[in-house]
This record gives sequence, C-alpha cells and structure tokens, in this order.
Amino acid sequence: MIDNKTIVLTGASSGIGFEVLKLLAAGKGNRILAVARHVDNIKYFADNVTAFSCDISTQEGVDRVFAKAEELFGKIDLFYANAGFPYYEEFNYTDWDRVDAMFRTNTISPIYTYAKYIQHLNGRPGILAYTVSAIGEMAMPGYAIYSSSKFALNGFQQAIRLEKPDNLQITCLYPIATDTNFFKVANAVEFEKPFPVQKPSVVARKMVEGIESGKERVSPSGLFGLSKVLMGVVPPVRTVYWKMETAKLERFKKKLAVYHDRLQGNVRAAVDKGREVGETLIEKERELRRDLDEKASKVRDDIKDKFHEL
Repeated sequence: MIDNKTIVLTGASSGIGFEVLKLLAAGKGNRILAVARHVDNIKYFADNVTAFSCDISTQEGVDRVFAKAEELFGKIDLFYANAGFPYYEEFNYTDWDRVDAMFRTNTISPIYTYAKYIQHLNGRPGILAYTVSAIGEMAMPGYAIYSSSKFALNGFQQAIRLEKPDNLQITCLYPIATDTNFFKVANAVEFEKPFPVQKPSVVARKMVEGIESGKERVSPSGLFGLSKVLMGVVPPVRTVYWKMETAKLERFKKKLAVYHDRLQGNVRAAVDKGREVGETLIEKERELRRDLDEKASKVRDDIKDKFHEL
C-alpha cells in the first residue's frame, strides 16, 4: 500500500481514477488533491482528500493544479496524470477543434505535466504515473483519434525515459477496455465494447501495486499480454480480431443511422407541431383583433350617439 505521500490525481471523479482514489485515500498518512472537471461526487470523499474542479486540457489548468498542490502540500510525491476521454465513431468528418480537444487532454496535458513536475521536484525524488492504454499499442476501429492520442503519449513516455533524471520514477498503465462511464462518454448512442472487458477495481489495484513496486509498466490484463505475443507469432490472429471489432463498428454505424433518422423525424414532427401551434396562435390573434375592432367600433358609435344627443 502507498502510504505517507502527497498525491495529485487527475480524472479522479469516475472510472479508473475513482477506484484509484479509493485505494490511495485508504493509505496511511496520504494527502490527495483529487482533480476533475465535475467534483460533486468526491467533494466530501474523505478528510485527507481535497476535491479540485479544473480543466486540465489547458496550460492554465495544469498550472492551477500545481499551484493548488503546492499551496496544500508544499511538495508532490506522486502525480498521477490519469484524465482522458475517448470518441467512438467513424472518422469521416472535418473538425479541427474536435480532434484538438482530445489531443490537448490525452496527450499535450500529460506531456506538459512531465515538464512542470520535473521543475517542481528540483532534484527531489518523485513519481509520475500515466494512464496510457492498450489501445496506445494496438489501434482499434472506431477509435482512430483516441488511438492516435494514446500512441503519441506512449511514444513520449518511451522517449522521455531515455533522458529523464534519476530522481523520477515513471509508471505507465495499459488497461484494456474497462467497464466504466468511459464508454458512455465516447458516444451518446450505445455501442459494443471491445473484447475483453475488465473491472475498474482490478485495474486500479494493479496500478497502485505497480506504482508502489516501482514498475515502469502495468498491464492489468494477462490476456492482452498473451494476445500480443500470439499476434506477433501468428499475424492472422490480429487480422481476425480486427475484423471482429470492425464488424462491431459496422453494426454501430447502422444503429447510428437509425438513431439519426429517428432524431430527424422527431425534429420534423416538432417543426410541424410548432408550425401548427403557430398557425393556431396567428388565427387566435386575428380573431382577437377582429373582436377588439368590433368592440372599439361599437364604443366609437356609442360616443357619437351620445354626442349627437347633447
């Protein structure tokens, strides 16, 4: 168990991060800055946990996290850059900002965090942890942007190990598909998860154990390690797996088309209903104007009659 550490954990409010937070908060003497965009469910998590709402996809956000941690703890013994999010989709669009948003969170922010943490440590011992992903080693259909963001992070951690100072330990997590809200974020329409799927509590426990024992790499699924070897020796196995996952994407595309047709149908129905209501209101307004005009005319006639009588 990790004990007596000052810790920063990003992406702490859900998924793997939330399970890691449970384990670290149970450690003796640990103090934790738990960072997420939405912190309602961790605001009163434990006496040794400080919830901090922050968007770490910007330089300003990461700087704020370091400033808050230094204010609370003075020094950071462990910085776990866990925050990240996916898209599940066919990459068939032109949208710079959508791609940029993912890379800022999943890749640029962790890279910038490394530089900030080295500066913060100033020669003191420290631990930097990353959630990379098995998908950062083997791309998957439906995850083109997410895969590329994680491939980039994986490449960075490989390179930086060759030049990092001796006082820094880097531990990277490579989870397979994990049964969390991760997949609900990936697309509003439900889709089939990649095979296999692992529980977040198992992933978190193995990662914490890996950090504690000083591992460079943590692969929670033994099946993934075995499959990598098998796919290397027998490449057709990888082809069959990719075909299986591509079939899931094709089924999703059909489901998405039905969803969009239904959505467009609802929009058209709403427009038609709105037009009907609008026409009814216009007719009511006309009737009201006619009624008012008739009453106004009658009042004018009455006034004229009264005037003539005088």
